[in-house]
Amino acid sequence: MSSCYRADIHTYRKGIMEELFREYDFILALMAVGIVVRLLCPLLRDKWTDKPVVSVDASLRSAVPIIGGHHGANDLALYLHRQLGIYPAITTATDSSGRPNLEGIASAFGAEIINREASRHINASFLHQDVPVLRLKGPRIVIVDEDVAVLKSGGLIAGLGARRGATADEILSAIRSATAEAGREVSEVRVIATSRIKTDDPEISRAAAELGASVVYLPDDALTAQRPVTPSRASMLGLSGVAEPAVLALAQRMILPKRVYGRVTVALGE
Repeated sequence: MSSCYRADIHTYRKGIMEELFREYDFILALMAVGIVVRLLCPLLRDKWTDKPVVSVDASLRSAVPIIGGHHGANDLALYLHRQLGIYPAITTATDSSGRPNLEGIASAFGAEIINREASRHINASFLHQDVPVLRLKGPRIVIVDEDVAVLKSGGLIAGLGARRGATADEILSAIRSATAEAGREVSEVRVIATSRIKTDDPEISRAAAELGASVVYLPDDALTAQRPVTPSRASMLGLSGVAEPAVLALAQRMILPKRVYGRVTVALGE
């Protein structure tokens, strides 16, 4: 999600929407939704290449993502809400329900969605279940159905183990210490990966929001399938570990084995 946007101002004239659609990454239209829809219809080609468009009414009460909700329009509407108090009239099903979506997860990983047709199936499933995120390591041949999304990813993954009561500040401090120890920037962390038993821990979510990262909660079988470098107290929970297995499950390689910082354990991978 962008923390700020640079904008140019254009007054309405015939053909302006076509020009903006060609030249800009986002369009914020200060006009009624109906007018915007009529102007956009002849220009729409593909959801993956069409520019995100948000319509704001003249009284600055509502910001309505028209197209490209999962491709930046929802983020822009939320930015307007934070900065100006404009109500974000977001209608995409996953966002309205407070659920993840495939495009958001791909963005968090800095990843490209290879088989984009899977997005409909994945996002529909997110409405009623947690869809696992797994990495398959080769060499191997994989045949996937149309409801399996394939991502080509980048960025850092922070595997996280946190004892009960650990605060967001403690988690942030631990991740900053780990990235510094690895000689990397904390801004490179795109994903915090941890055990599914932590889904009810709001401190992890707060830390992730502060970093601009997403949280992936891994099921037990994904963690126990890994072979961590160092022993873990998580064996008392029937797990081979949390921080290192979470990294091994999602990253191509581990760049920092687990480190313990008070009540927080962090491992890093990319």
